[in-house]
Amino acid sequence: MKLLDGKLIAEQIKIEIASEVKEQFLDKGLDPPHIAAVLVGDDPASMTYVSAKEKACREVGFISSVYRYPANITQEKLLEVVDFLNDDNDIHGFIVQLPLPPHIDEHKVIERIDPNKDIDGFHPVNIGNMILNQPCFLPATPFGIITLLDRYKIETAGKNVVVLGRSNIVGTPVSILLSRKSSPGNATVTLCHSFSKDITAIAARADILIVAMGKLGFVTADMVKKDAVVIDVGVHRIPSTETKSGYRLKGDVDFERVSRKCSYITPVPGGVGPMTIVSLLVNTLKAAKKEVI
Repeated sequence: MKLLDGKLIAEQIKIEIASEVKEQFLDKGLDPPHIAAVLVGDDPASMTYVSAKEKACREVGFISSVYRYPANITQEKLLEVVDFLNDDNDIHGFIVQLPLPPHIDEHKVIERIDPNKDIDGFHPVNIGNMILNQPCFLPATPFGIITLLDRYKIETAGKNVVVLGRSNIVGTPVSILLSRKSSPGNATVTLCHSFSKDITAIAARADILIVAMGKLGFVTADMVKKDAVVIDVGVHRIPSTETKSGYRLKGDVDFERVSRKCSYITPVPGGVGPMTIVSLLVNTLKAAKKEVI
């Protein structure tokens, strides 16, 4: 078994981005790419993610701004914030951190974002262009997954890929990306969800298994074919007296047992998470260079 070390690959990509920022922006007297994040409420996971994004921006020479608002912000006010960021020419790309409080319609917020600043890749325009294999901002986590497969030279063409979970953020877009006529891609993809029958048998036939169910330890060893590649997207905070933070992170996969059967597996933490953040940086760089417009 080999680890698909997302942290390692993300660090390599950040070095590449930092070099491009210097050559294409700073050395020419131009302002570096500027990324903004809108954070609503005090969800610990969201706060951790935004802090990690800020740190990554500093490492590559980006400007980073965070707009923080209380959980009781009105939808109208949040849409005004989105309009402000859309109109700010100094900001190349931004995200509205999800999930949002239940009184806010996430779809309306996402649709309000300028597609040319939508570095999360959630706007219908970007999703549509992704399906058509046209220039777009790819959703950050699926983008990170296919980049990880590419950097480790894991063949996807003709392979049987099973995706567990059909969310618009991960499962559905990654299934589309891996079935496209591209590299990575050209796979035969099965997308499973809560209504799928006999998920265990379907998963056990996968050459590449991508797990985004949001259920702690959902995938057990009997669900994994020998020498399969396993991508664990899940992140769960588990109370722990052994860590300074008081918790540890685990995924949707029973790592200890599954890792004994597979050829490659992503750790949690240090797998998909760092690749998601670095994908946002890549999208922001594209936005600053106007490569998608």
